[in-house]
Amino acid sequence: MLLRNKEVRRALAASTLLACAAVGILFIVLPSALPDLGSENLARVRGIACGTVAVVSAALIALFLVVTRMRYRKLAELASRLDRTLSGDRAIEFRSMEEGELAILACELDKVVSRLNLTVDELEREKRALSDSLADISHQLKTPLTSIALSLELIRTRAGDTPETADIAQRVRLVQNLQTRVEDLVAALLKLARIDAGAIRLVHAPVDAAALVRRAFEPLAIAYDIADVAFGPHVQEGASYEGDLAWSVEALGNILKNCMEHTPAGGSVRLDATEDALACRIRVQDSGPGIDEADLPHIFERFYRCAAEETQKAQINPAGVGIGLALARSLVTAQGGALTAENAVDEQGRRTGAVFEITFFKTVV
Repeated sequence: MLLRNKEVRRALAASTLLACAAVGILFIVLPSALPDLGSENLARVRGIACGTVAVVSAALIALFLVVTRMRYRKLAELASRLDRTLSGDRAIEFRSMEEGELAILACELDKVVSRLNLTVDELEREKRALSDSLADISHQLKTPLTSIALSLELIRTRAGDTPETADIAQRVRLVQNLQTRVEDLVAALLKLARIDAGAIRLVHAPVDAAALVRRAFEPLAIAYDIADVAFGPHVQEGASYEGDLAWSVEALGNILKNCMEHTPAGGSVRLDATEDALACRIRVQDSGPGIDEADLPHIFERFYRCAAEETQKAQINPAGVGIGLALARSLVTAQGGALTAENAVDEQGRRTGAVFEITFFKTVV
């Protein structure tokens, strides 16, 4: 390992040159300078001198290697401390490094770590402030929406079901529907904002895929019946993954809702949940018109609206303004998973529906 270092190689080369010079002096210069020394004495002097040169050279090389190895250990310790600091250990100090240029480097690293700790503290304070602000915004928005809902219900009740008030009742129901959509939109936007701010806490625990599918579909069961869309879940027994059940339910529910809203009456939505050695995969496919190729790369972008959704339904539907799928991807990504979309095609290459696949990868230990 040490021989790979240029300094070590240069030191060895210098020691070799010095030894060669000493030998040259002993065998070439010394006989000429002392012609009366005699061959026997000359050989003895050469032997002693060669031994001395060899011992001194070996000692110098050994000393240099020991010092270099100690420096490498210090550098390795410095690198290890830096890695631990980058991994989140904020109790690491570099002041114990007191050797020459290493002390200077350690001092500069200690300054950098101190600045990083200050920045992290500031970001934590800003995150808490943003989380508090989002909670206040949520409360401020929900209060008037609740008042509107109560007022509409009061108007509808007082209007009654007489023929004279049928038009008023219909308009009230339309406004109530819009009010519900606005509440859903506001809730989705606030959840996205909390994710961006890092204000949500994710629980990493075993999640049973069957329980996830059941909880995600339950709130949509009546809507599926009204839309005349069949739901067919196929969950592998024992399929599970490490994640947050509540937020996973939110993500899968948005996907199931999107598939229902883009599937014509009499159609179906199929769900397959499987697990293998690498990941747990949840695949949802509808029997709708699929996703236009021009829209496919942008389907998870916030507020992106497909050309086919320029209808009144899309205008009052949060999914139609690009919130539902964007929220689903953010929630899946926050758990270390992936959400993709593609089109299912038949043998003739015709689109037979949209396909969404959630992948929760397993942790390799």
